[in-house]
Amino acid sequence: MSTVSVPTVSPRTASRHGWAQAVAAVLTGLAVMVLVAALGLWAAGAGDLPDGAFPRVVAATLVTAVGGSVELSGNAGVLAQTRAGVTVIPLSVTLVGALAIGGGFLRPLRHRAVASAGELAGWAARIALLWLLALVGLAFAARQTFAVDVGSGTLSDLTGLFDVAPRVGFTTDVPLTVLFGLLWLAGVLVLALLVARGAPLPGRLLRFQESVRPAAHAMVVLLLAYVVVGLVTALITAVVRGNAPATFALILLGLPNLAWLALTIGMGATWNGRVDGPFGLPMPHVLDAILRTPDVSALNLRSLTAHDGRWWWLVAVDAILLLAVAFRMAASSPARIRLWQHAVHLAVALALTVLMICLTGRVSAHYGLSLLGIGNLGGGLSGELFLRPRLWQAVGLGALWGLGAGFLGGLLARRVHRPGEVSGP
Repeated sequence: MSTVSVPTVSPRTASRHGWAQAVAAVLTGLAVMVLVAALGLWAAGAGDLPDGAFPRVVAATLVTAVGGSVELSGNAGVLAQTRAGVTVIPLSVTLVGALAIGGGFLRPLRHRAVASAGELAGWAARIALLWLLALVGLAFAARQTFAVDVGSGTLSDLTGLFDVAPRVGFTTDVPLTVLFGLLWLAGVLVLALLVARGAPLPGRLLRFQESVRPAAHAMVVLLLAYVVVGLVTALITAVVRGNAPATFALILLGLPNLAWLALTIGMGATWNGRVDGPFGLPMPHVLDAILRTPDVSALNLRSLTAHDGRWWWLVAVDAILLLAVAFRMAASSPARIRLWQHAVHLAVALALTVLMICLTGRVSAHYGLSLLGIGNLGGGLSGELFLRPRLWQAVGLGALWGLGAGFLGGLLARRVHRPGEVSGP
């Protein structure tokens, strides 16, 4: 009598996530961030900076991209004083770094259903230690001083006579850079676990993935969709209006800054700002036109449509994309989730997303030169630019839009098969 052999299933091979994989994840993230920042700065003309400062400016860009602190300083001896400051996050660099490091963090964990908290913490700690070393290196590399060209005339003669040509430079606050850089990394890793549907979670957290993961995934898709829309718009503008270097600088450094700004404005949010002096905002030109006024201006749908009525399309784009991600969220949620729960889940997720946009999308820059302590000198040697949101108005509008889109998306998803549903005979 012949015997039937039962195939044996070998134990699951443990996922490999040791030091080699951690090094690969961190180096990949740094490489793509350096590439995007360097290309963007080169397109913006930073390649012509004196004293071989370009690599240090790239390092400073990476520091600001992960929330680090770069401080500007000026000195012109007893004759004149300089003052300068800038606060802006190049979100294009931030985004590619987050995608690369998040992907590297998840790669060894794929094809897993559950992972212990200790395993995930140990894997994250390896990446965090290497990231810490990278942050310290970037913080010490991002330091440079430049001489300020004061042009010709009396001021130039005086600075030459007293040998006190004004200089402005930048340096980093190392402790703050390390702190905020590690917080940025923690946010990226947590968000990666929340968003990726195949990412393993500790057993105690599995019950939360039904309510959190679909909504988190929907928000990431929404943000990336707006970046794609912004990219297409920027490329079309470059073809129609020319000035390709400035357009590519915008794409590689600050495309999400403008794309996500448009997302909040389409919901009805208002940003307050002002542009003065040599500073200017990149395309679209209408932003510079609205904000270059003697007083603080309001940037919203009303002020945009006053210049061109076609800006109402921002509302339509918001409605279409939000409804699409709301439908996708509801379709991937268990069938037992009710309509009001879909609405609440998306409202909370969208409110938090708008809060993140408002906190990271602020822009502030100023520069001034005074002679013998008397005021700011003219001739393009002083200026100010700032753009900040009406925070809680924007967050509240995001919650309202999320409630409406979540409810409608749940209604539309009733017609499709959803997880947990039993098909009829």
